[in-house]
Amino acid sequence: MASALLSLVPTLNPNLSSSNIFHKPTTPFSTPSPSSRRRSKARSHKISAVGGDLLGDFGARDPFDAEIESNFGEKVLGYSNTEHKILIPNLSALSLSQRSCEPVSDSQSPMAREDAEKLLNKVVGWRLVEGDGGIRLQCLWKVRNYECGEELIKRINRVAEDAGYYPNLHIVEPNQVRAELWTSSIGGLSMNDFIMAAKIDEIKTMDLLPKKRVWA
Repeated sequence: MASALLSLVPTLNPNLSSSNIFHKPTTPFSTPSPSSRRRSKARSHKISAVGGDLLGDFGARDPFDAEIESNFGEKVLGYSNTEHKILIPNLSALSLSQRSCEPVSDSQSPMAREDAEKLLNKVVGWRLVEGDGGIRLQCLWKVRNYECGEELIKRINRVAEDAGYYPNLHIVEPNQVRAELWTSSIGGLSMNDFIMAAKIDEIKTMDLLPKKRVWA
């Protein structure tokens, strides 16, 4: 059958080949016919009839009166009251740096070491050391020079004064600053010491640190 069909090609058109019979040539641009223009115009009218809101009916609708009377909200899962309430976070949800130092009674017991070790994870660069007044929080900074050490102490003192706290600050070497925090009235650590450590952690110190050498 195929051979018989191919034998008719010369008689139909001598310029046609077998490949041109089965592949209809396409033109890059074609003028739309009047019927296609009418269909396109009808589609555009149909789209514009949806409404002026391009998003359409977006979101939940209000219930009908019949739905409210049927108490349908009591027959579905979920909480029917959708009132939004803004809750004030409690102290446990706030970060240590956002909390304020509270007065400490002389009769209060110092913080246990186990509790201090847990809170140590909430501050950066601090460690527990033993001192004459019990356990202390200690942090060391290596700065660029002595002047940078003095500037760091000034910045820490400004933050401490606002919190009503008095840290123990020293320049132990020409380029090292040491801070020790503890509550001397109870002979150990209190929550105030960790609050102060967290506030000190937020002080900007990058401009005071030694510059890193870049090797080519």
